Order: sequence, then structure tokens, then C-alpha cells
Amino acid sequence: MKSEIFAMKITLFAIGKTDDTQLQQLIENYTKRLGFYVPFEMVIIPDIKNAKNISEAQQKDAEGKEILKRTANSDVLILLDEKGKSYTSEGFSSFLQKKMNSGIKNLIFVIGGPYGFSNSVYDRANGKVALSSMTFSHQMVRLFFIEQLYRGFTILRNEPYHHR
Repeated sequence: MKSEIFAMKITLFAIGKTDDTQLQQLIENYTKRLGFYVPFEMVIIPDIKNAKNISEAQQKDAEGKEILKRTANSDVLILLDEKGKSYTSEGFSSFLQKKMNSGIKNLIFVIGGPYGFSNSVYDRANGKVALSSMTFSHQMVRLFFIEQLYRGFTILRNEPYHHR
């Protein structure tokens, strides 16, 4: 039974596809679980072609253009960035609740490319969230983030997944 209590949709943008099948299975598992709480979609932005032949700044700019062309003016754009605000799982669930209460239609989280975000993406962003001060592979961040979204919704529903 799919819940349509929340009108807000959550989208996760990620650069490049996941080529690890075990990791992809885990991502799909949590994506399916998350679907019981909120409309959720992961959008894969293709890797920039010939990235080895361009500078880091050019790669960030090219990725930034791809991110921004998929973003509407009304969307709330949150960057997953090591310099962003850190939350506990309970704090992140409160963050999600506040976003839902504010009437947002589409909340977009973005995992940047290997060099981070372009200035144009930082300028457009409505906020930044840090998953950790540690560095994780971009492939692993997808799983960790989707699991935290799922955990956040189970906390909001007082379900036993999260142990306090």
C-alpha cells in the first residue's frame, strides 16, 4: 500500500551510473522501501564525455549545466556537500518534516561529481547538507543518503527501524 500523505516529491541527482551490482541492489532495495513514504526518484546525470581532456573547473561547469537544466525555479535544491550542515538522523527527519510542512512540491538533493560543484550550482542552491566529514565514494553516498531518507521517514512515523 503506497502512501500519498505527502505531496512533496524527493529527487536525488547523481553524476554517473553505478557499476557495482551489489551496491545497485541495495540502492534499489531502499528506494523501494522509501516509496511507501514519499514519491522518490533518482536521476542519473551521465558522466561528462572526454572528462580526462578538460580541467577540473570545466568538468564542474559542464556537470553544473546538466544539473541546472534539470532544475525548475520552484524546486528546492539541496547539495550534499562536506561543508554543509550536519544532522543526526532525528535532526534530518525534522529537516524533512519542515520541508514537507512548507508546501514544497519538489525537493532535490544533489551528489556532485568527483570535484564537487560549480559556482553556478552553489549560487542556485537553497542549502547544503553534509552526510559526514569523512569522504565516501560517490557510489556509496547514494546508498547512505537513500538509507538516511528511509530512516528519516520511519522516525517521523515512529516505526521501529531506528533505535533511539
